[in-house]
Amino acid sequence: MTVRPNPALLALVAITALGMAATAEAKTLVFCPAGGPEGFDPAPFTLGTTFDASSQALYDRLVTFKPGTTEIAPGLATSWEVSPDGLDYTFHLRPGVRFQGTADFTPSRDLNADDVVFSLERQWKEDNPYFDYAGGIWPYFTGMSMGSMLRAVRKVDDETVVVTLNRPDATLLPDLAMDFASILSAEYAGALLKSGARDKLNTEPVGTGPFRRTGYEEDVLVRYAANPDYWGGKPAIDELVFDITPDATVRMEKLKAGDCDVIADPPASALAALPADTPIVVEQRPGANVAYLAFNTTEAPFDQAAVRKAVAMAIDKQAIVERVYDGAAVTATTPVPPDMWSYAEGLAGDPHNPEAARKLLADAGVSKASLRILVPEVARPYDPDPVATAGMIRDDLAAIGIKAEIVTDKLDGFLDKVADPERQGAVLSGWSSDNGDPAGFFSTLLDCDTVGITNLALWCDARFSKLIQEARALPTQEARSAGYKQAQAIFVDEAPWVAIAHAMETVALNKDVTGFVVDPLGRHRFDTVDIPGDPGG
Repeated sequence: MTVRPNPALLALVAITALGMAATAEAKTLVFCPAGGPEGFDPAPFTLGTTFDASSQALYDRLVTFKPGTTEIAPGLATSWEVSPDGLDYTFHLRPGVRFQGTADFTPSRDLNADDVVFSLERQWKEDNPYFDYAGGIWPYFTGMSMGSMLRAVRKVDDETVVVTLNRPDATLLPDLAMDFASILSAEYAGALLKSGARDKLNTEPVGTGPFRRTGYEEDVLVRYAANPDYWGGKPAIDELVFDITPDATVRMEKLKAGDCDVIADPPASALAALPADTPIVVEQRPGANVAYLAFNTTEAPFDQAAVRKAVAMAIDKQAIVERVYDGAAVTATTPVPPDMWSYAEGLAGDPHNPEAARKLLADAGVSKASLRILVPEVARPYDPDPVATAGMIRDDLAAIGIKAEIVTDKLDGFLDKVADPERQGAVLSGWSSDNGDPAGFFSTLLDCDTVGITNLALWCDARFSKLIQEARALPTQEARSAGYKQAQAIFVDEAPWVAIAHAMETVALNKDVTGFVVDPLGRHRFDTVDIPGDPGG
C-alpha cells in the first residue's frame, strides 16, 4: 500500500519546527524586582517598581535621560526651543512613531501632538474625562506643582506642541523626563471612553516603548515582548520577564541558581559573601535617594521641633548604615545626598547623642512618650531592610524613654495609609529622585502644597515653601542652590523628618548580561541589554 503524505499534517509539522527554531533562538531575560506594579498607567502611582514595569518598558516621554545620567536628551521630541522670557517651550515631535495595540484596539495613526496634550491635560484639567478615572489623584503632577506651573499645552500642528508656563521654571525639562509625563495614546483613550472601559487605560496599556506587555499575573510576574516597531530600534532581547520576588534573600538565591538574570536591591550581606570566582557581577553607583523617618508633625508631642530633634539624636544612623546597609550607604543630614548640587555642607544636623536627646525631652516637658511607626515589609532602593531599620530605631528610642510600636504592612497597604492626614504616628519611608533635580526632594516631599499627598510629615512651613518655590524659577544652578541651602537649614532646625541614609544604587546580574546601565535614579531599563542566545531552548 502506498502511503500518501497528508498536506495538512506536513504543514503542521513545518510550522511546529519553525516555532521550535524560533523558540530556541529567542533571547529571554528574567529580571527579579522587589515588588510588582501598582498599575500600568504610571501617572497615578509613585513606586519605582511600577515605573520599571510601565513607563520604562512600555512608554516614552518628550525628553529622556541619557543612560546612566540625569542629562536631558531627545525622546519623542527631537528638538525644542525656549522663548527669551523662559515661558514658552516649543517641542518638535519625532515623526513615524507607532503606538502598540491590543486585542481590541489597532491604532489608525502615528504619535502626534494630540497625544501630548491629552497626556498632560488629563492630570491637570478637571473637565478632562480622564481626570477622575484614577480617583483624581496625580501625585507627581501635583507634587511637582505642575498645575500652577503650566498655563497651556497647545497643539500647533501634528508634529509641534507648545508648553506655556505661568512663570519661568528651571525644572520643566527634567520634570517632563519623569515617569508621570509618559505619553499615552489619545486615540486609544477616546476609544475606551466610548466603550465605557476607561480603566483599561491602566490595565491594558498601549504605549510607544521598547516592549509590549504580553502577560500579567498580579504580584507574580509580568511578561513582555520586544517591540519590533520601536523608534529607537528593536531591543536585542526578544522577551523580558519580571519575576516579582519581594524577599531579597530569595532574589539572590534565584540569581545564583540562574533563575534570574538581573536582580534589584540585592542584600549587601550576600554580596559580601560571594566567592572570588562567582559568575555574578555587582554594579554599584551613588544613589540619588534618601531613607527617612517622617513624623506626624500635627500629633503631640511630635508637633514640637525639640521633641523631633530629640528622636533624631537618639537614632544611631551610622550603626544602621553598618548593620542594615552593610556599609553601602552614607548617613544623611538633609533630604538631598552629598553629591547632588545644592547640598548644604557644614550643617551639623542632630548627631547621635542620647544624653542630649534626653535633655531636650526634659526641657520640652516630656518624660515619656510613645511613637507608632508604620513600616513597609519589603526592601526599597533606599532601605534594603525597613523592618530591621525600624527595629534598631525602636531600641534607640527606648534608651531615651520613648516606646516605639512597629506596625508593618505589605507595600500596597502601607501606601494607602501613610499619606492620610488623619494618620497616627510616624512613617519609615524614603525617596529616590526621578529627575536628578533637588526640587523633587524639596517640593514633592516637604512643600505645603503636597501635605496629605507626598508630604508624609504633614508639615507646612511657609518660609521653607517660599524658598523652594522661588528657587525653581531661577535660571542657574548657582542661584537656585542658594535658596535650597537656606531651606535645608530650616529643615535641620525644624526636623520634620529624621533623614537616615543615602543608599548606593546596586544591581546584581549574571556575567553574561551585557549593556545594562545602573541608573542613578533607581530605574531598571532593558532596551540596551543583551544576553547570549540559547540554542538549546
